[in-house]
Amino acid sequence: MTTIGPVLPMYQSLIKEWAEKPVNLDKVGKLLTSMKLALTELQFMPTGVVPSHQELILARDVLEIGVHWSIAKKDIPSFERYMSQLKCYYFDFSGIVPQSPYMYQLLGLNLMRFLAQNRLAEFHTELELLPAKELYDNVYLKCPVQLEQYLMEGNYNKVFLSKGNVPAESYHFFINILLDTLRDEVAACIEKSYSHISTKEACRMLFFDKEVDLTNYAATRKWEKDLSKNYFFETKQQTNHEIPSVKLIEQFLGYAKELERIV
Repeated sequence: MTTIGPVLPMYQSLIKEWAEKPVNLDKVGKLLTSMKLALTELQFMPTGVVPSHQELILARDVLEIGVHWSIAKKDIPSFERYMSQLKCYYFDFSGIVPQSPYMYQLLGLNLMRFLAQNRLAEFHTELELLPAKELYDNVYLKCPVQLEQYLMEGNYNKVFLSKGNVPAESYHFFINILLDTLRDEVAACIEKSYSHISTKEACRMLFFDKEVDLTNYAATRKWEKDLSKNYFFETKQQTNHEIPSVKLIEQFLGYAKELERIV
């Protein structure tokens, strides 16, 4: 018995709308919402009843469109929901239906999400699900793996340079979030380390190609500029408390002894 008949016209309408240029995202969103109820019939079939290949492929295609639509709408919670459902079609039904041409692109996109949200534990958990060979050979997976390596090395310059070398347009959404976070971290360090900084140097350190981009960014952080076009920051008062170095050393030695005893 098949359940695909009633949803086929709706599915065809979704495919047609998604192929339109430019895409009417609101209309596609409504069609996706309508398809969700139909998909539950495939996900909650009676025990022992296995969906047909055609049903599985249809459901997978709809969820893949949902992932792409979520990126176009910049809706991260929606992306998470669609991706969570989609992974069962990639892994649980991998031996039943042919591999999707979008599989590694979307799995790589999911890895990008974890990096952008600084969820590194989940990033590495996802890596465990993927073939080791693909992590280094597949262009979609190689991108987030390399980015994570650059982050661990503190090589922010390579992270920013990677923006122009992403394997798919959809990757820009999460890499821009990641770059904004890194830029904020660098800016916070600048504010604490410098009393003032030139526009040219600030552009270099914050990886801005245009001065106007720096000007807009500086305004969000309420940086002030003097007549020499230098940004200056209020100097933070230094505390006069001495660092208890001897006490800290004794404490660390105590920890080392305890660790040695445990091992």
